[in-house]
This record gives sequence, structure tokens and C-alpha cells, in this order.
Amino acid sequence: MLLTVDNAVRKVHFNMHETSLSLLERLRDSPQNEDWNWLAGLYTPLIHLWLRRYDVQDSDAHDLVQEVLLAVSKDLGTFEHHGQPGAFRGWLKAILINRLRKFWRARDRRPQASDDSAIEARLAQLDDPASELSRIWNREHDQYVLRQLLSLADPHFEPTTWLAFCRVALEGAKADDVAQEMGISRNAVIIAKCRVLNRLRQEAEGLIESSSGYFCQ
Repeated sequence: MLLTVDNAVRKVHFNMHETSLSLLERLRDSPQNEDWNWLAGLYTPLIHLWLRRYDVQDSDAHDLVQEVLLAVSKDLGTFEHHGQPGAFRGWLKAILINRLRKFWRARDRRPQASDDSAIEARLAQLDDPASELSRIWNREHDQYVLRQLLSLADPHFEPTTWLAFCRVALEGAKADDVAQEMGISRNAVIIAKCRVLNRLRQEAEGLIESSSGYFCQ
């Protein structure tokens, strides 16, 4: 069912207004633990993708990803979410931009396809919260993180539970129709949806925001 996620991701509904931000709180208390390994593994591919969009070659991308993650780990203790929509992804984007600027300002590093002024102009666009490029970052961030969370959650549920969740939450089918299709009660469908959503809420707290358009009541 994960094959349907790219087209159906916007149909998943969360209530994120009363988030405890438990993951970020745990990381502030113990930044070098299994929670940190989980966060680093989650974000590494996304950071790498955006580095390539700014002409960073693969030979440099690995080290630059580590620099971004190191900055996140180092400064997470001072990061304040305050329940503001998009706070974490905006903070992560600022760190990424800062590292890219330092990278291209180094004397021995010059983009092969673009000159320095073009790179700086593109970084300025990404830095502008109102720009289309910044909106693309927000959208791709939330889509990517949600896809990863879904793939991580899938193995923790029975196939029937996961199928019921996907049909109702991702594909928008009515609970009554799903119950008839699967030969289970309507209540079982609702419980399956709630169980999966509760787990996803716990994993997504503080990372994906209600204002993104992917989460609502």
C-alpha cells in the first residue's frame, strides 16, 4: 500500500496542535542516543538531495551532510519550538543554507555549472520564507518525512490493520465500505485507523506541522 503514498499523502489527518514535542525534548536531554540515530537516518537522504540541487558533488556531499547534522546536534539544546508551525523544518533549512554558503565561499570550492553569484542568489531564494523555493522545501520536507514515517510504522501492525488504515486514511475510502470489503466491523476499521495515526503522531511530533497542509483535525 505504500505505493499509493505519493499521490495520497495529503489525505492523512492529524491533530498536531497539542504536541508534546517528545522526540525533540528527548534529544535535547540526550542528543547522542538511539533517538538521534533515528533522526539522523531519517534526514540524511533529504539533506543530500538538497545539497545536490546546489551543485555539491557526491564526493563532498557526505562530509557536508555530516556537518549539517553535527550543527543540528550541537545547537538542538538551544532550539526552541514554542509550538510554532514549521519551526523545526525552518530551523533545519537555515542550518543547511548556512553550511552551503560556507562551503561555496571556501577558496578552493567553485560550482562547476554555476558561478558564485548564481549560487548565492539561489540560496537567498531558499532563505526567503515567502519564496516559491522555500515553499517547495516545506512541501517536500513534509512529504518525505511522512513517507519515511509510514514505512517505519508499517511493520509494527498486522496486515489487516495496515490495509484498513491505508484504505481509509490514505485513499479516502469510507469506513463502511472498507468494512464490507474486508469482512470486518466498521468499529474495527475505525480502531485500525486510530491505532496507526496515534503511532504516527508520536513519531512526527515537532517534525511535521499542522500548517503544512498535510495535517488537520
